[in-house]
Amino acid sequence: MEQRWQYHQALDQLDPVRDNNRICRYLAGYEFPWDLTRALELALFRTFCIPSIAALLDRTGEFHHRPQKRYDDTGLMVSLILKWGYDSPQGQAVIARLNHIHGHFPISNEDFLYVLSTFIYQPVDWLDRFGWRPLSPLEKTALFHFWRCVGERMGITGIPDRYDRFAQFHQAYEAAHLGYSAANQRVGESTLALLLSWFPPPLRPLVKPLVHGIMDDGMLQAFGFPQPHPWQRSLVTQSLRWRGYLVRYLPPRQTPCFYSDEPQRSYPQGYALSDLGPPSLLPRLNRRG
Repeated sequence: MEQRWQYHQALDQLDPVRDNNRICRYLAGYEFPWDLTRALELALFRTFCIPSIAALLDRTGEFHHRPQKRYDDTGLMVSLILKWGYDSPQGQAVIARLNHIHGHFPISNEDFLYVLSTFIYQPVDWLDRFGWRPLSPLEKTALFHFWRCVGERMGITGIPDRYDRFAQFHQAYEAAHLGYSAANQRVGESTLALLLSWFPPPLRPLVKPLVHGIMDDGMLQAFGFPQPHPWQRSLVTQSLRWRGYLVRYLPPRQTPCFYSDEPQRSYPQGYALSDLGPPSLLPRLNRRG
């Protein structure tokens, strides 16, 4: 309770530009560890609705042949940056690793910008809908500056300089590019199969339409997924809202909980940064240190 009280007492004195690392670390580790993990999962899933992004993932085959490792590696690298900060030695090592991986693939700057934008606006939307509280304007601004700084260190250019301008880019990009393709559907089906594999086989047919229920109509159409029944969508929405309501009255977290500190399906014995990345690239990535 004391740590949460101190955070909220200090929040008005924190600067969302200067202190964005500190604010986002607290949001990810203390205030919303479960929610931000789910929101970032949905953010990545949403990027697969862009045909140019899905086509690249489809060609690499990582989501078809090693979906759990691809999922774990992405989650770990995002979590490590949030935990340590982008200018810490650990954060710099993760960003260098990401840059080495991405350097082997033809990814447009606009696609990079769009993926970066989902890391801001998907969590904001998720917490507005399902969180035990929404983010404050200061926290939204800090989240924007955090990922803007990460993007700059990844060599992404043309990142808008304000929260609202990046939001406009995000919306315009989806309006122009989000839509169905066969590659979207293949990558989406492989990702959905991964999510269902976390449940016992008898439950998977029941869970599948509920996963559809958390997606909006644009995502469903882009993946070629069927529309869930209204009651299925309502069940998912109300369950997540009730969870947020209950969390509001739980004792505050006393110790941080980052995804990178949790047991990983791909690495039951633990992991090192040198383990993360497509297996075919690991020798080259690790030679570069």
